[in-house]
Amino acid sequence: MKANDLFDLTGRTALVTGASRGIGAAIAQTLAAYGARVLLSSRRAEGCEQTAAAIRAAGGEAHVHACHVGELEQIEALWVWVDARFGRIDVLINNAGTNPMYGSVLESHPAGFAKVVDVNFRGYWFMTQHAAKRMQHTGGGSIVNIASVTAEHPMDGIGAYGATKAAVVNLTKAFARECGPLGVRVNAILPGLVNTRFAAALQADEAQRARALTATPLRRIGEPEDIAGAALYFASDASRYATGATLRIDGGMYA
Repeated sequence: MKANDLFDLTGRTALVTGASRGIGAAIAQTLAAYGARVLLSSRRAEGCEQTAAAIRAAGGEAHVHACHVGELEQIEALWVWVDARFGRIDVLINNAGTNPMYGSVLESHPAGFAKVVDVNFRGYWFMTQHAAKRMQHTGGGSIVNIASVTAEHPMDGIGAYGATKAAVVNLTKAFARECGPLGVRVNAILPGLVNTRFAAALQADEAQRARALTATPLRRIGEPEDIAGAALYFASDASRYATGATLRIDGGMYA
């Protein structure tokens, strides 16, 4: 196999959640550039249309379906659509996430906490389950969970978010162990501080942002495209012997 063939996704179908902007959009465009048929999902279909348009303009194939991964009924409907339209799934990128709370753990409220858990953990769990069940019947596949460095290093102000990302790392390993014999690989990416609208609250805290830059050897905030290459690696045959792995991409912050 030629080196460049390791990353070739031609003929494969990849589903990316939270694909309307930021990391999800960058990953979707990268997978499409390497030949994948990409299915884009977010809470609102119109949010993904710009990403889909960019993929099509570059000669790729993209399809959009709305799904709030915090709602189990919407997850079920998404997979009914996948089955009916495409008949298979080869790659799943669990990227959708939320964090409606920013403040002390002593001030967290039940409604906000429940939303974080429903989207960031329960949604990942059942999306992974649905994908793995299908992949086992079509020769296997790759599932990539976007976690966070806060899974390993809690950050002030987003305690609940970090706790759910730690749970994502654990579920990644649990599914990897049980689904490996089925030909399904499950890995996780742990981004550091990345320049997205999602991280705006953190970057708005000038003191915290300054501390992050000082602690990062590369001396910059990450960009969504910095995460996309890792997702391509895990999605492709380049990582065919990797499962249950976690890859931290944080500019060296926790080196």
